[in-house]
Amino acid sequence: MSKVPQITPAEARDLLAGDGNALLLDVREEWEYERAHVEGSRLIPMGDVPARVDELNPEQTIVVLCHHGNRSQHVAMWLQSRGFSVNNVAGGIDAWAALDPALPRY
Repeated sequence: MSKVPQITPAEARDLLAGDGNALLLDVREEWEYERAHVEGSRLIPMGDVPARVDELNPEQTIVVLCHHGNRSQHVAMWLQSRGFSVNNVAGGIDAWAALDPALPRY
């Protein structure tokens, strides 16, 4: 298995704004998502991903996001092992808040 690409929040934003074939998958818990989330992201908490993987389109690039990048890295590796094209947002939503100061930090 190859290494999951790590991308910055700015690179993730640009990828998501591209041809429309990328999905921002937020794998945090619902309470975290309610506190702060990137508009247009899809919430599937980390523990639910295996049971809900059929909700993801293997033709899309999946950009995985969590609080600091650790949970999303594990999910990205798991998805990659199942044939998905994935990227992990390095630093998670905490790093994204530097890109979008209106995003609450916690």
